Amino acid sequence: MAFRVVVADDHEVVRRGLCELVANHPGWEVCGEARDGREAVAQVASVRPDAIILDIAMPNLNGLEAARQILKNDPKTKVLILTLHGSPQVIQYVVSAGARGFLLKSDAVRDLVSALEAIQEGKIYFTSKVASTVLDGYLHKEGPPVGEMPASRQLTAREREIVQLLAEGKGVADIGLALSLSPRTVETYRARLMDKLDIHDMPGLVKLAILHGITSLE
Repeated sequence: MAFRVVVADDHEVVRRGLCELVANHPGWEVCGEARDGREAVAQVASVRPDAIILDIAMPNLNGLEAARQILKNDPKTKVLILTLHGSPQVIQYVVSAGARGFLLKSDAVRDLVSALEAIQEGKIYFTSKVASTVLDGYLHKEGPPVGEMPASRQLTAREREIVQLLAEGKGVADIGLALSLSPRTVETYRARLMDKLDIHDMPGLVKLAILHGITSLE
């Protein structure tokens, strides 16, 4: 039986290249593609793949939030996260989201097959450029990851979605359409978020979204 993979990346050239690498491996097949995190969640629910390759910085719903939703719906799905940057904070968020693998885009051509082979066998794969001491330090430390919000400001999954869309410059009507909410409900969420996070303007919200991995400058 083939090892079935969904590929999610908002850059078509990158997505096509990843699909080719997967399709050219004996016993593997690409069973779906997605251009953003929301499509990725829908694709996994529809085709039930063995694994998904997720770009961490996608519009509408970032890769980390997509991973959380995918694994909540189907914990058996193996998630491989792709990112441009391997900072300790990014690594911490990837591990917290439940991903089985972490790969820098700069290493994808060389290491994608090895990464997928590892997670296919039930192993965890982290790109060779990620220092093992950083990962070990996170896995064995107590307390929340560096940069994590205080408990009083923790966001729900819905709130994280709305923060990302607001930070991406989406209007209230567009957000309502994307999340099947009324504009009035979105306005209420926005007001409550500003109060909860003690933020009073959009630049502050964008800065927070980037700092906590909700959206990205990539």
